[in-house]
Formats: sequence, C-alpha cells, structure tokens
Amino acid sequence: MTYSGVVKVDGPADVHELTALMISKVAVGPMNNNAYLLRCRESGEQMLIDAANDTATLLQLIGDDSIASVVTTHRHGDHWQSLQAVVDATGARTYAGRYDVGGIPVATDVPVEDGDTIRVGRVELNVRRLIGHTPGSIVLIYDDPHGHPHVFTGDCLFPGGVGNTHDDPEAFASLLGGIEEKLFDRLSDETWVYPGHGHDTTLGAERPHLAEWRARGW
Repeated sequence: MTYSGVVKVDGPADVHELTALMISKVAVGPMNNNAYLLRCRESGEQMLIDAANDTATLLQLIGDDSIASVVTTHRHGDHWQSLQAVVDATGARTYAGRYDVGGIPVATDVPVEDGDTIRVGRVELNVRRLIGHTPGSIVLIYDDPHGHPHVFTGDCLFPGGVGNTHDDPEAFASLLGGIEEKLFDRLSDETWVYPGHGHDTTLGAERPHLAEWRARGW
C-alpha cells in the first residue's frame, strides 16, 4: 500500500518503505504525538524518534528486534513520557540536542550538536539545531541516495507553519530563519517532512507560504 503518513491514536502504524530504510509512523495519546521507528534494511538495526507516550504501543512497534537508540527531538514533556520505560526495556542509547538535555529527566547518553551525524545501521542522519520552539530542538535529515531527502522535524515544522514560539517575536524570527536556512535553502521540494504531531507534508507544499508565515508572525 502507498504510504500516506495519516495515523491515529490506537490505530495501526503506517510504513514508508525506502530502498535502504523503513520508516514506521504511529500516533500516541493524549496529545496525538507521532513516534517514528527507523529500520536499516541492510543491518536490521532500529532507532526510535520520540518515545512520546503509550509505552505498550511503542514496544509493540519496536518488536522482538529491539532498538539500538532513541532520539528525543526536544525537551517538551509530551515527547519523552515513555522514554525511561523504553530505555529500561531495550537498553537503547539516548540522543538529544545538547541545549535541551537539561529539560529531559532521562539521562542523555549522546548530546548532539548542529552538523553531527546519528547512525542507524548503515544509514546516516544529519542533525540540525533549530532555535525558537526550544533552545535545543533538533531535526534529523536523511538524504536518501536512492531518492529525495526525508526530514524528521519534531515540533519545528508542520503543514501550515513553524512550531509554537509562544508569541515571542525573537523566537519566531529565529525558528523561521533557521528552517529557511537549514531546510528550505538546502533541500529540494520533494523533501518529505515527518512532524511531531499530525500529518506529513513536503517542503514543496510549504515553500510558497514562507512569506505569508513571516508576515503573520507565527
């Protein structure tokens, strides 16, 4: 079946099958967070992005092959409610942006900086720091050598706009400027965007609206 990225809490995962990577997306409650399981097709190694909630759902998604690592995109509590339980069950290494680790009450084994690389098996993901939603939010870019890029944006970019900057003009300008510089200016329109909540999008679908977002201020 064709991947749509449309999932609902208590519903099945949707699986995006790429040449070297499988991406499984589930929604968990109570805030309709997305969690993503990445599996290297060559090695079988797995990584989870955002152990948000519903531990049983996440462990079922992970399955018997377990995970080697779990990445937390940012420090807000709805993105790490199940982190300790998942780590306890799997022994996974934990990754998070260096400037957000103080707000995550589970030890971060590997704090990452802008430009770092996180690997899942043979697959490399590039880390980009975006300041505005939180000080240390990170996005993960998989530049698929067999196709177009794929970006896991946490709460920094959604269909229709950037993440919440709490009516802070400076934070908004920082976040919008960051996604323009590090995503829109560098990646193609075909780039698939996997956000922390809700439906997926592409950079091409959002690019025509950048000036509109800047003008409205959110």
